[in-house]
Amino acid sequence: MSRTIVLLAYPDCQLLDVSGPWQVFASANDLSGRELYRLHLAAEVPGSVATNSGLPLQADTAWSKLSALGPVDTLLVAGGRGVAAQRQRPELLDVLRGQARQVQRLGSICTGAFLLADAGLLDGHQATTHWRHCAQLANDFPKVRVVPDALYVESAGRLTSAGVTAGIDLALSLIEADHGSALAGQVARELVLFLRRPGGQSQFSEVLANQHRASGALRQLLDHLHADPSAPHHLEALADSIGVTPRHLSRLFRQQLATTPGAYLTRLRLEQARLALVASERPPPLDRLARQWRLGGAEQLRRLFQRHYGVSPTLYYQRFGPSAQATTSTTLNNG
Repeated sequence: MSRTIVLLAYPDCQLLDVSGPWQVFASANDLSGRELYRLHLAAEVPGSVATNSGLPLQADTAWSKLSALGPVDTLLVAGGRGVAAQRQRPELLDVLRGQARQVQRLGSICTGAFLLADAGLLDGHQATTHWRHCAQLANDFPKVRVVPDALYVESAGRLTSAGVTAGIDLALSLIEADHGSALAGQVARELVLFLRRPGGQSQFSEVLANQHRASGALRQLLDHLHADPSAPHHLEALADSIGVTPRHLSRLFRQQLATTPGAYLTRLRLEQARLALVASERPPPLDRLARQWRLGGAEQLRRLFQRHYGVSPTLYYQRFGPSAQATTSTTLNNG
């Protein structure tokens, strides 16, 4: 049975909040050879909608005429700079309240969560948004249980996601819930995406988030480290590669990243071990995983996971490995 998916746009919305999920659903149609999803773009009036990038979108449906589409399975609200103006539109909030009583799944991408929250549709639910705006969402709406670093959150039929590309993760999770992991995997491969970035994982890597703080030769060195974290990377060789002394290299790390070369490299390798762990169909032996990423032995890897992620590798795998993703998909499907 075909499901009707509506993405809701408005002037100055984020282009990728619309085009990202749209392409995921459209690719599912193409790869399956069937119209699994009927896609519609809704705006105040049909026609051109200017996005924040300047590239216009073409809406085929008016907000007030959604009932003409028949039963709507999923309604996703885009975010973007224009959300502030839309929050002052009581008629739009009324549309969302009306749709909430009819659609199977109601969700948002990025700051679109503020529109759902203004309409009172997230009260009592867990929700997330772009990390930059989570504090404001929690402050403005104390009845909403904000999850500040999740990629996406499902809460009794309410779907919220973090900024921009997290909408793609959310769309993939819906395809997996509707039609299984095989099709979702095909879509992910076709679009060169990760299939499994579980919603409970952090919106961004702490190491990568700090990378933009580096400049000049140190930034070049970080690019080198990220290209091959499992290489030996001795301090002397790293310093020589950018023409400085080991002492000066350590000073650059402290000044620009507030850490040491060794600590940065350990965290980078731990990130890679974490990704390898959750990508494994079965839990890999910890000693092998530790050796692969030059993190000592199994016990040292356990201590590093506990220190940086607050749980053991075993518990992390249970929460975010493939079996956890399957459980999330079942929850979404039943929601």
